[in-house]
Amino acid sequence: MPFMSAAPDHPHRILVVDDDEDIRDLVVEQLQRDKYEVASASTLGDVRARLAEQPTDLIVLDLNLPDGDGLTLCRELRAEGRAVQIIMVTARDSPIDRVLGLELGADDYLTKPYEPRELLARIRNLLRRRPEDAGEARNKRYARLGAWRLDLLQRRLVAPDEKLVMLSSAEFRLLQRFIASPNVVLSREKLSPERKATVATDRSIDLQISRLRQKLAESGEELILTVRNEGYVLASPVTYE
Repeated sequence: MPFMSAAPDHPHRILVVDDDEDIRDLVVEQLQRDKYEVASASTLGDVRARLAEQPTDLIVLDLNLPDGDGLTLCRELRAEGRAVQIIMVTARDSPIDRVLGLELGADDYLTKPYEPRELLARIRNLLRRRPEDAGEARNKRYARLGAWRLDLLQRRLVAPDEKLVMLSSAEFRLLQRFIASPNVVLSREKLSPERKATVATDRSIDLQISRLRQKLAESGEELILTVRNEGYVLASPVTYE
């Protein structure tokens, strides 16, 4: 289904991908009621065709599709440098699947069955956090923290020696949230607001922060600190260039 026009003041385009026609139509109808521009697809081939037709802000992506796996698509889109937001929707509920989905490129992960209102809330949260809407970061290529630079366009770290360090989608998203609030203690709920209801008991965010710390540790700086019983803090000023 091609994109359906939305109201002029609500330009976000969303692609709903699911091989279950009933689920797909239900989600599309709800998003259209919320004045989004919406298209749908039932296969990975359809997804690629839709993305070639018109820029897309967010994809609601079912994990299992007739011609492939949504995880593969996530990895391919990130390798191509596409900044489209991705909410992965799946019947799989194991922590390993969730972490793998986030590491390979999904921005959020929702398990079936789910409340349509929850999906809508998560879509709104992600679209509000698009990098181009981030105040001081508008039209800036890099955010500098300590001796590091974060490339906001290519979603990667530039080390003090100019070596490029690739980030998973989850790591990039976390670092974005840290640089938006430097020297402020952030709870797990604030670091992952789209999963606020479950993040307190979901330790995947701790694993993602651990991996991010390992990459940043190459410079000898300890930039992300743990504040006991409160959360984490980026102990560095942030500037944009």
